This record gives sequence, structure tokens and C-alpha cells, in this order.
Amino acid sequence: MMLLYQFPWSPYCLVQRRILEFSGARHRIVNIPPSDRSRIWKLSRQRYYQVPLLQDGKTVVFEIEDNSQVIAKYLELKLRLGLFPPQWDGLQNILWRYIESDVEGLTFKLNDAQYRLFVPQGEQMAYLRHKERKFGRGCLDSWRVNQKAHLAGLTALLAPFERMLARGPYLLDDQPRFIDFDLWGMLANFLYSGRYSLPSLQPKIRVWHRRMSRVRFADSTK
Repeated sequence: MMLLYQFPWSPYCLVQRRILEFSGARHRIVNIPPSDRSRIWKLSRQRYYQVPLLQDGKTVVFEIEDNSQVIAKYLELKLRLGLFPPQWDGLQNILWRYIESDVEGLTFKLNDAQYRLFVPQGEQMAYLRHKERKFGRGCLDSWRVNQKAHLAGLTALLAPFERMLARGPYLLDDQPRFIDFDLWGMLANFLYSGRYSLPSLQPKIRVWHRRMSRVRFADSTK
């Protein structure tokens, strides 16, 4: 059985969790506290301390750089899910960088602004300290104050995907590819607190999101 070590609200963990659910493969989710990465550090033999991390028997898989997609490619190789077909190779490479920089740059701020709703109370001080050391004192309050502008910015960033979905059920063709899961993960992070909803001006994304939330590999290839 595969084990996915994660924070439940992490966009990158949500991507891998959804791929595992889609695959139908036996797996288990292991949540770790944001303030204690010692289990990740030990499993990776002191090479890694971030999430997600995938353990498959004696094999431990984690990212080697910001845009490596090592875990998703490992799952593709093992389970043959059709995530990285060669005809979309270059385009997916461009799109996941846009998704994980521009889109994620706003989705995580909007979600983190509501951190008191989902970070366990005993972890909140450490979480606040971590964010302020990385993004500056008062960052979470600033993101909350500016959430209207961030929501407008996110709507603009999602507009190209709304246009892409005019052509079919998924972003590239008639099957979910890696970028579908990647965008789904960023939006799942955005929606995690329960305080937000997908833009009403982008109905195709809303339909696609519902489809991506329940699709299974066994059904998508019929």
C-alpha cells in the first residue's frame, strides 16, 4: 500500500491525493503537523523536509525541484494513468508552471488568510511564525484585508482555462491529464476553508471542477 504524507490543505498534496483517488490504487493518507517535519526528514534520509512525500514499500518519492513533478510521474509510470501523453509534453510543462506560480500565488494567500478555520489551535502560533518569517510580519492579516483584490486577480488568471474548456470536458482533450489535476489541487486549496467559491463568471470551470472531483480512471477511459 502506498502512503502519502501531507498537510490536508497543501495544494501540492491535494494534487497527489486526487491522482491517487482517481487511480483506484490502494493508498493511505498520513497527515503530519506543519511544525514537525521529522518524519519526512527521516523517511527521506535527511534529504527532504517538505510535503508531499510518497512511500511505496521501500521506495520513497519526493520532489527534487520546484517544477519536477517527480511524484506524479512516478504514479504515472507505476499505474499508467495517461497523465503525461507525449503529444502534450511541452504544453503541459508550460501550463503547470503557470498554475503553480501565478495561480497558486493567489490561491494559497486566500486560503492562508483563513488559517484559524483549519489549522489546529495548538499549531496556529507556529504556523503564523512560519508564514511571517517567509512573507513578512502581518502577511496573513494583509492577505485577509486584500482578499477582494486577490479574488479579482484569481478570476483573471482562470480566464484562459475557462476558454480552454469550451472545447471539451477537460483542459486538453477528452481525458484528464496532469494539468487538470494540478489546477484542481490549487483550487481545492483555495476552497479548503469553506469561505470562498469558484467564480460565477466562469461556469465551465465550475462544471469541470465537479467532474474532476469525482472522476475515476476506470470510468475516464471507457
